[in-house]
Parts: sequence; structure tokens; C-alpha cells
Amino acid sequence: MDTHPDVLVIGGGVIGLTTAYYLAERGASVAVVDQGDLGRQSSWAGAGILTPAKVRPGLTPAMHLKALGVQMYPDLSKRLKEQTGIDNGYLVSGGLELVADGDEADTDEWRPDRTEFEELSAAELRRRFPAVAPNFPRAYFLPGMAQVRNPRHLKALIAACELRGVVFTPNCPVQGFVREPARLAAVETPQGQLAAGRFLVAGGAWSAGLLEQVGWRPAIKPIRGQIALLHPDRSPIQSLVLRGPLYLVPRLDGRILVGSTVEDVGFDTHTTASAIVGLLEFSETVVPALASAPLERCWAGLRPGSADGLPYLGAVPGCDNLFVAAGHFRSGIQMAPASGMLMAELMLTGRTELMSLDAFRLDR
Repeated sequence: MDTHPDVLVIGGGVIGLTTAYYLAERGASVAVVDQGDLGRQSSWAGAGILTPAKVRPGLTPAMHLKALGVQMYPDLSKRLKEQTGIDNGYLVSGGLELVADGDEADTDEWRPDRTEFEELSAAELRRRFPAVAPNFPRAYFLPGMAQVRNPRHLKALIAACELRGVVFTPNCPVQGFVREPARLAAVETPQGQLAAGRFLVAGGAWSAGLLEQVGWRPAIKPIRGQIALLHPDRSPIQSLVLRGPLYLVPRLDGRILVGSTVEDVGFDTHTTASAIVGLLEFSETVVPALASAPLERCWAGLRPGSADGLPYLGAVPGCDNLFVAAGHFRSGIQMAPASGMLMAELMLTGRTELMSLDAFRLDR
């Protein structure tokens, strides 16, 4: 990087890439550095589930951020395809939330005055979704539930950023910060010092270690999620199927994602036999026809969990030109459009209009 960009984004996952996209759209010069390949951590590994939600008064900050993100996806997906020719796989496929005896379905985010859903009796569930096991006494169907293909979405974001002049430097870990009074001058990397007007830490589960170097240690830690990919001859389901934290996501090519675990094991990205067996048992229990489906592959990602379940979005106190966008846990894909737009707005104008970021402050 021969010239100093307006903004240097540290982290090339979906949050960093989306913010870079909106920054460049507003005319800022942007550079992105990542310790590895772009978008290859939690962002790539996820299932891309988009739970429907409507922006309305009375939402919690987290629900508001999710709702904004979900409502932005149709237009963002269309624009990315027009600009790059890459289809990110955005699809409104509907979602089925299964409830077994003893389960308590959490419908807080999709009650009738917020999001359209149907409560199905056991008989109605069997009639409309014959592939689902018959032992669930009721279910909820959300016709507006959607999905994106995470790898394709990231590919589209990278291509769109490149078209806007964003400079990418993968395999370039940030090792430290060059401080001036009340601001940063540059970051230290194996490729030398990289200066910029403003800096954004969007390093996912690695963000806490970076921010610790400027006096902050946010409660962000890696939470491993393992996923299995099945490839049956013919998919027995067309809608997403969920039960608690577990899910089945059918893709248009016939493959089915089965996920995901929630494991506090540090920075360990290995898959384990016991976890994958548990996911396969879940898939067979919910959709018996999947018992004979070939297992194509499995993988794991490290999601950036926070202590209170909220991401950190905003300025870093005591450092005028340093910002953070991290800690989205399982909602990174869903919150990314809103987080990216809000952070771009904040970094370039000092304020946000769509919603307040007070609840997401680093010093909350």
C-alpha cells in the first residue's frame, strides 16, 4: 500500500468486507488486511440462515440490528449480482421450527404483529411436510425465512469491493499498533507499518487480542461450530428445518447442511467424531430419509461470542480514529448489512441515522 487509505479494515470476514463495501460506496479509499485468506473463518463456515424480522418500535437493540440486516438483503443481493455477476444464493425458502414434548419454542422474535408465521398441529405438519418425522406434536412455519450461500456472498462482496478500488492484503497479520496521543498512526505487520486515517478492528474471535494492545479487553471469545454436509440423491426437504440451536438447510443443488455445535474450546478448528455423529443423529431423527444420505464433508468455524450476546460496534474510547465491529456470534451474516452500513456512516460522519449504537459501545 503505497498511499495511506482513508480507512484500514483489520479483518476480511463478512463484517469487515461489508463495512469496506459501504465505505467505498460512500467514496472512501479503503484497504483490508487479514491474518489469513479473506473470509475463510466463521463467515465462510456458517449456514447463512436469515430469520425474518420487521423493524418496529419496541425491539431490543439486537433484534433491531437483525431486522435491519434482514430487510437489506434482497436489495444488497440484487446489487451485488448486478455489479459482479455473482449470485450469492439469496433464497426465501421458508423455515420450520419443530417443537417436541418438553420443548419451549421461543417465538419472541416472530409473534403475529411482528413476523408472519403459522402454528401447525401434528396432523398438519405430517400433511404439509411428510419427510419430517411424525413424532413432533406441533411446529411453527415461517414463510419469510431465507438463506444465503456464505462462500458465494463473500466472493461477491470481495469482487464488489475490488470494483470500488478496495485494496486487499491477505496473510498479513496485525502484530501491534503505532500510537500517537489519543490516536493511531499505523499498524505493525510483517510487511511493515501500514498507516491510514481511520482503523476498524473487525477481526471476529481474534478482536479481543488486538484491542488489548490499546487498553481494552472486550468479552469476545471463540465459540466453535461444527457442520456436516450431506448430499442425498434427492433432497427430501425444501424448507429450512430447525429445532433449538440445530438446523437443516437445503440448498438448491440438493445438498443439505446439518449444524451446528456450540463449543467453548478456544481457537481449535478441528472437527470431532462425537460432534459429527451427534449432528447426523439429529438429521436422521428429524428427517428419517437422511439416514442413507452420503456424508460429503464436514468443517468447523470459530464464531465470535460476547458475554452479553451483543456485538461491539462503535468508537474505541481514548483513541479518536480507532473503531470496532466484532462479537456478532451466530448472527454475523444476518447483522452484517446493517452493521456495515452503520459503521461506515459512523466512521465517515461521526453519527448514525438508522439506529443508535449506544447499546453496542465497547465501554458498555
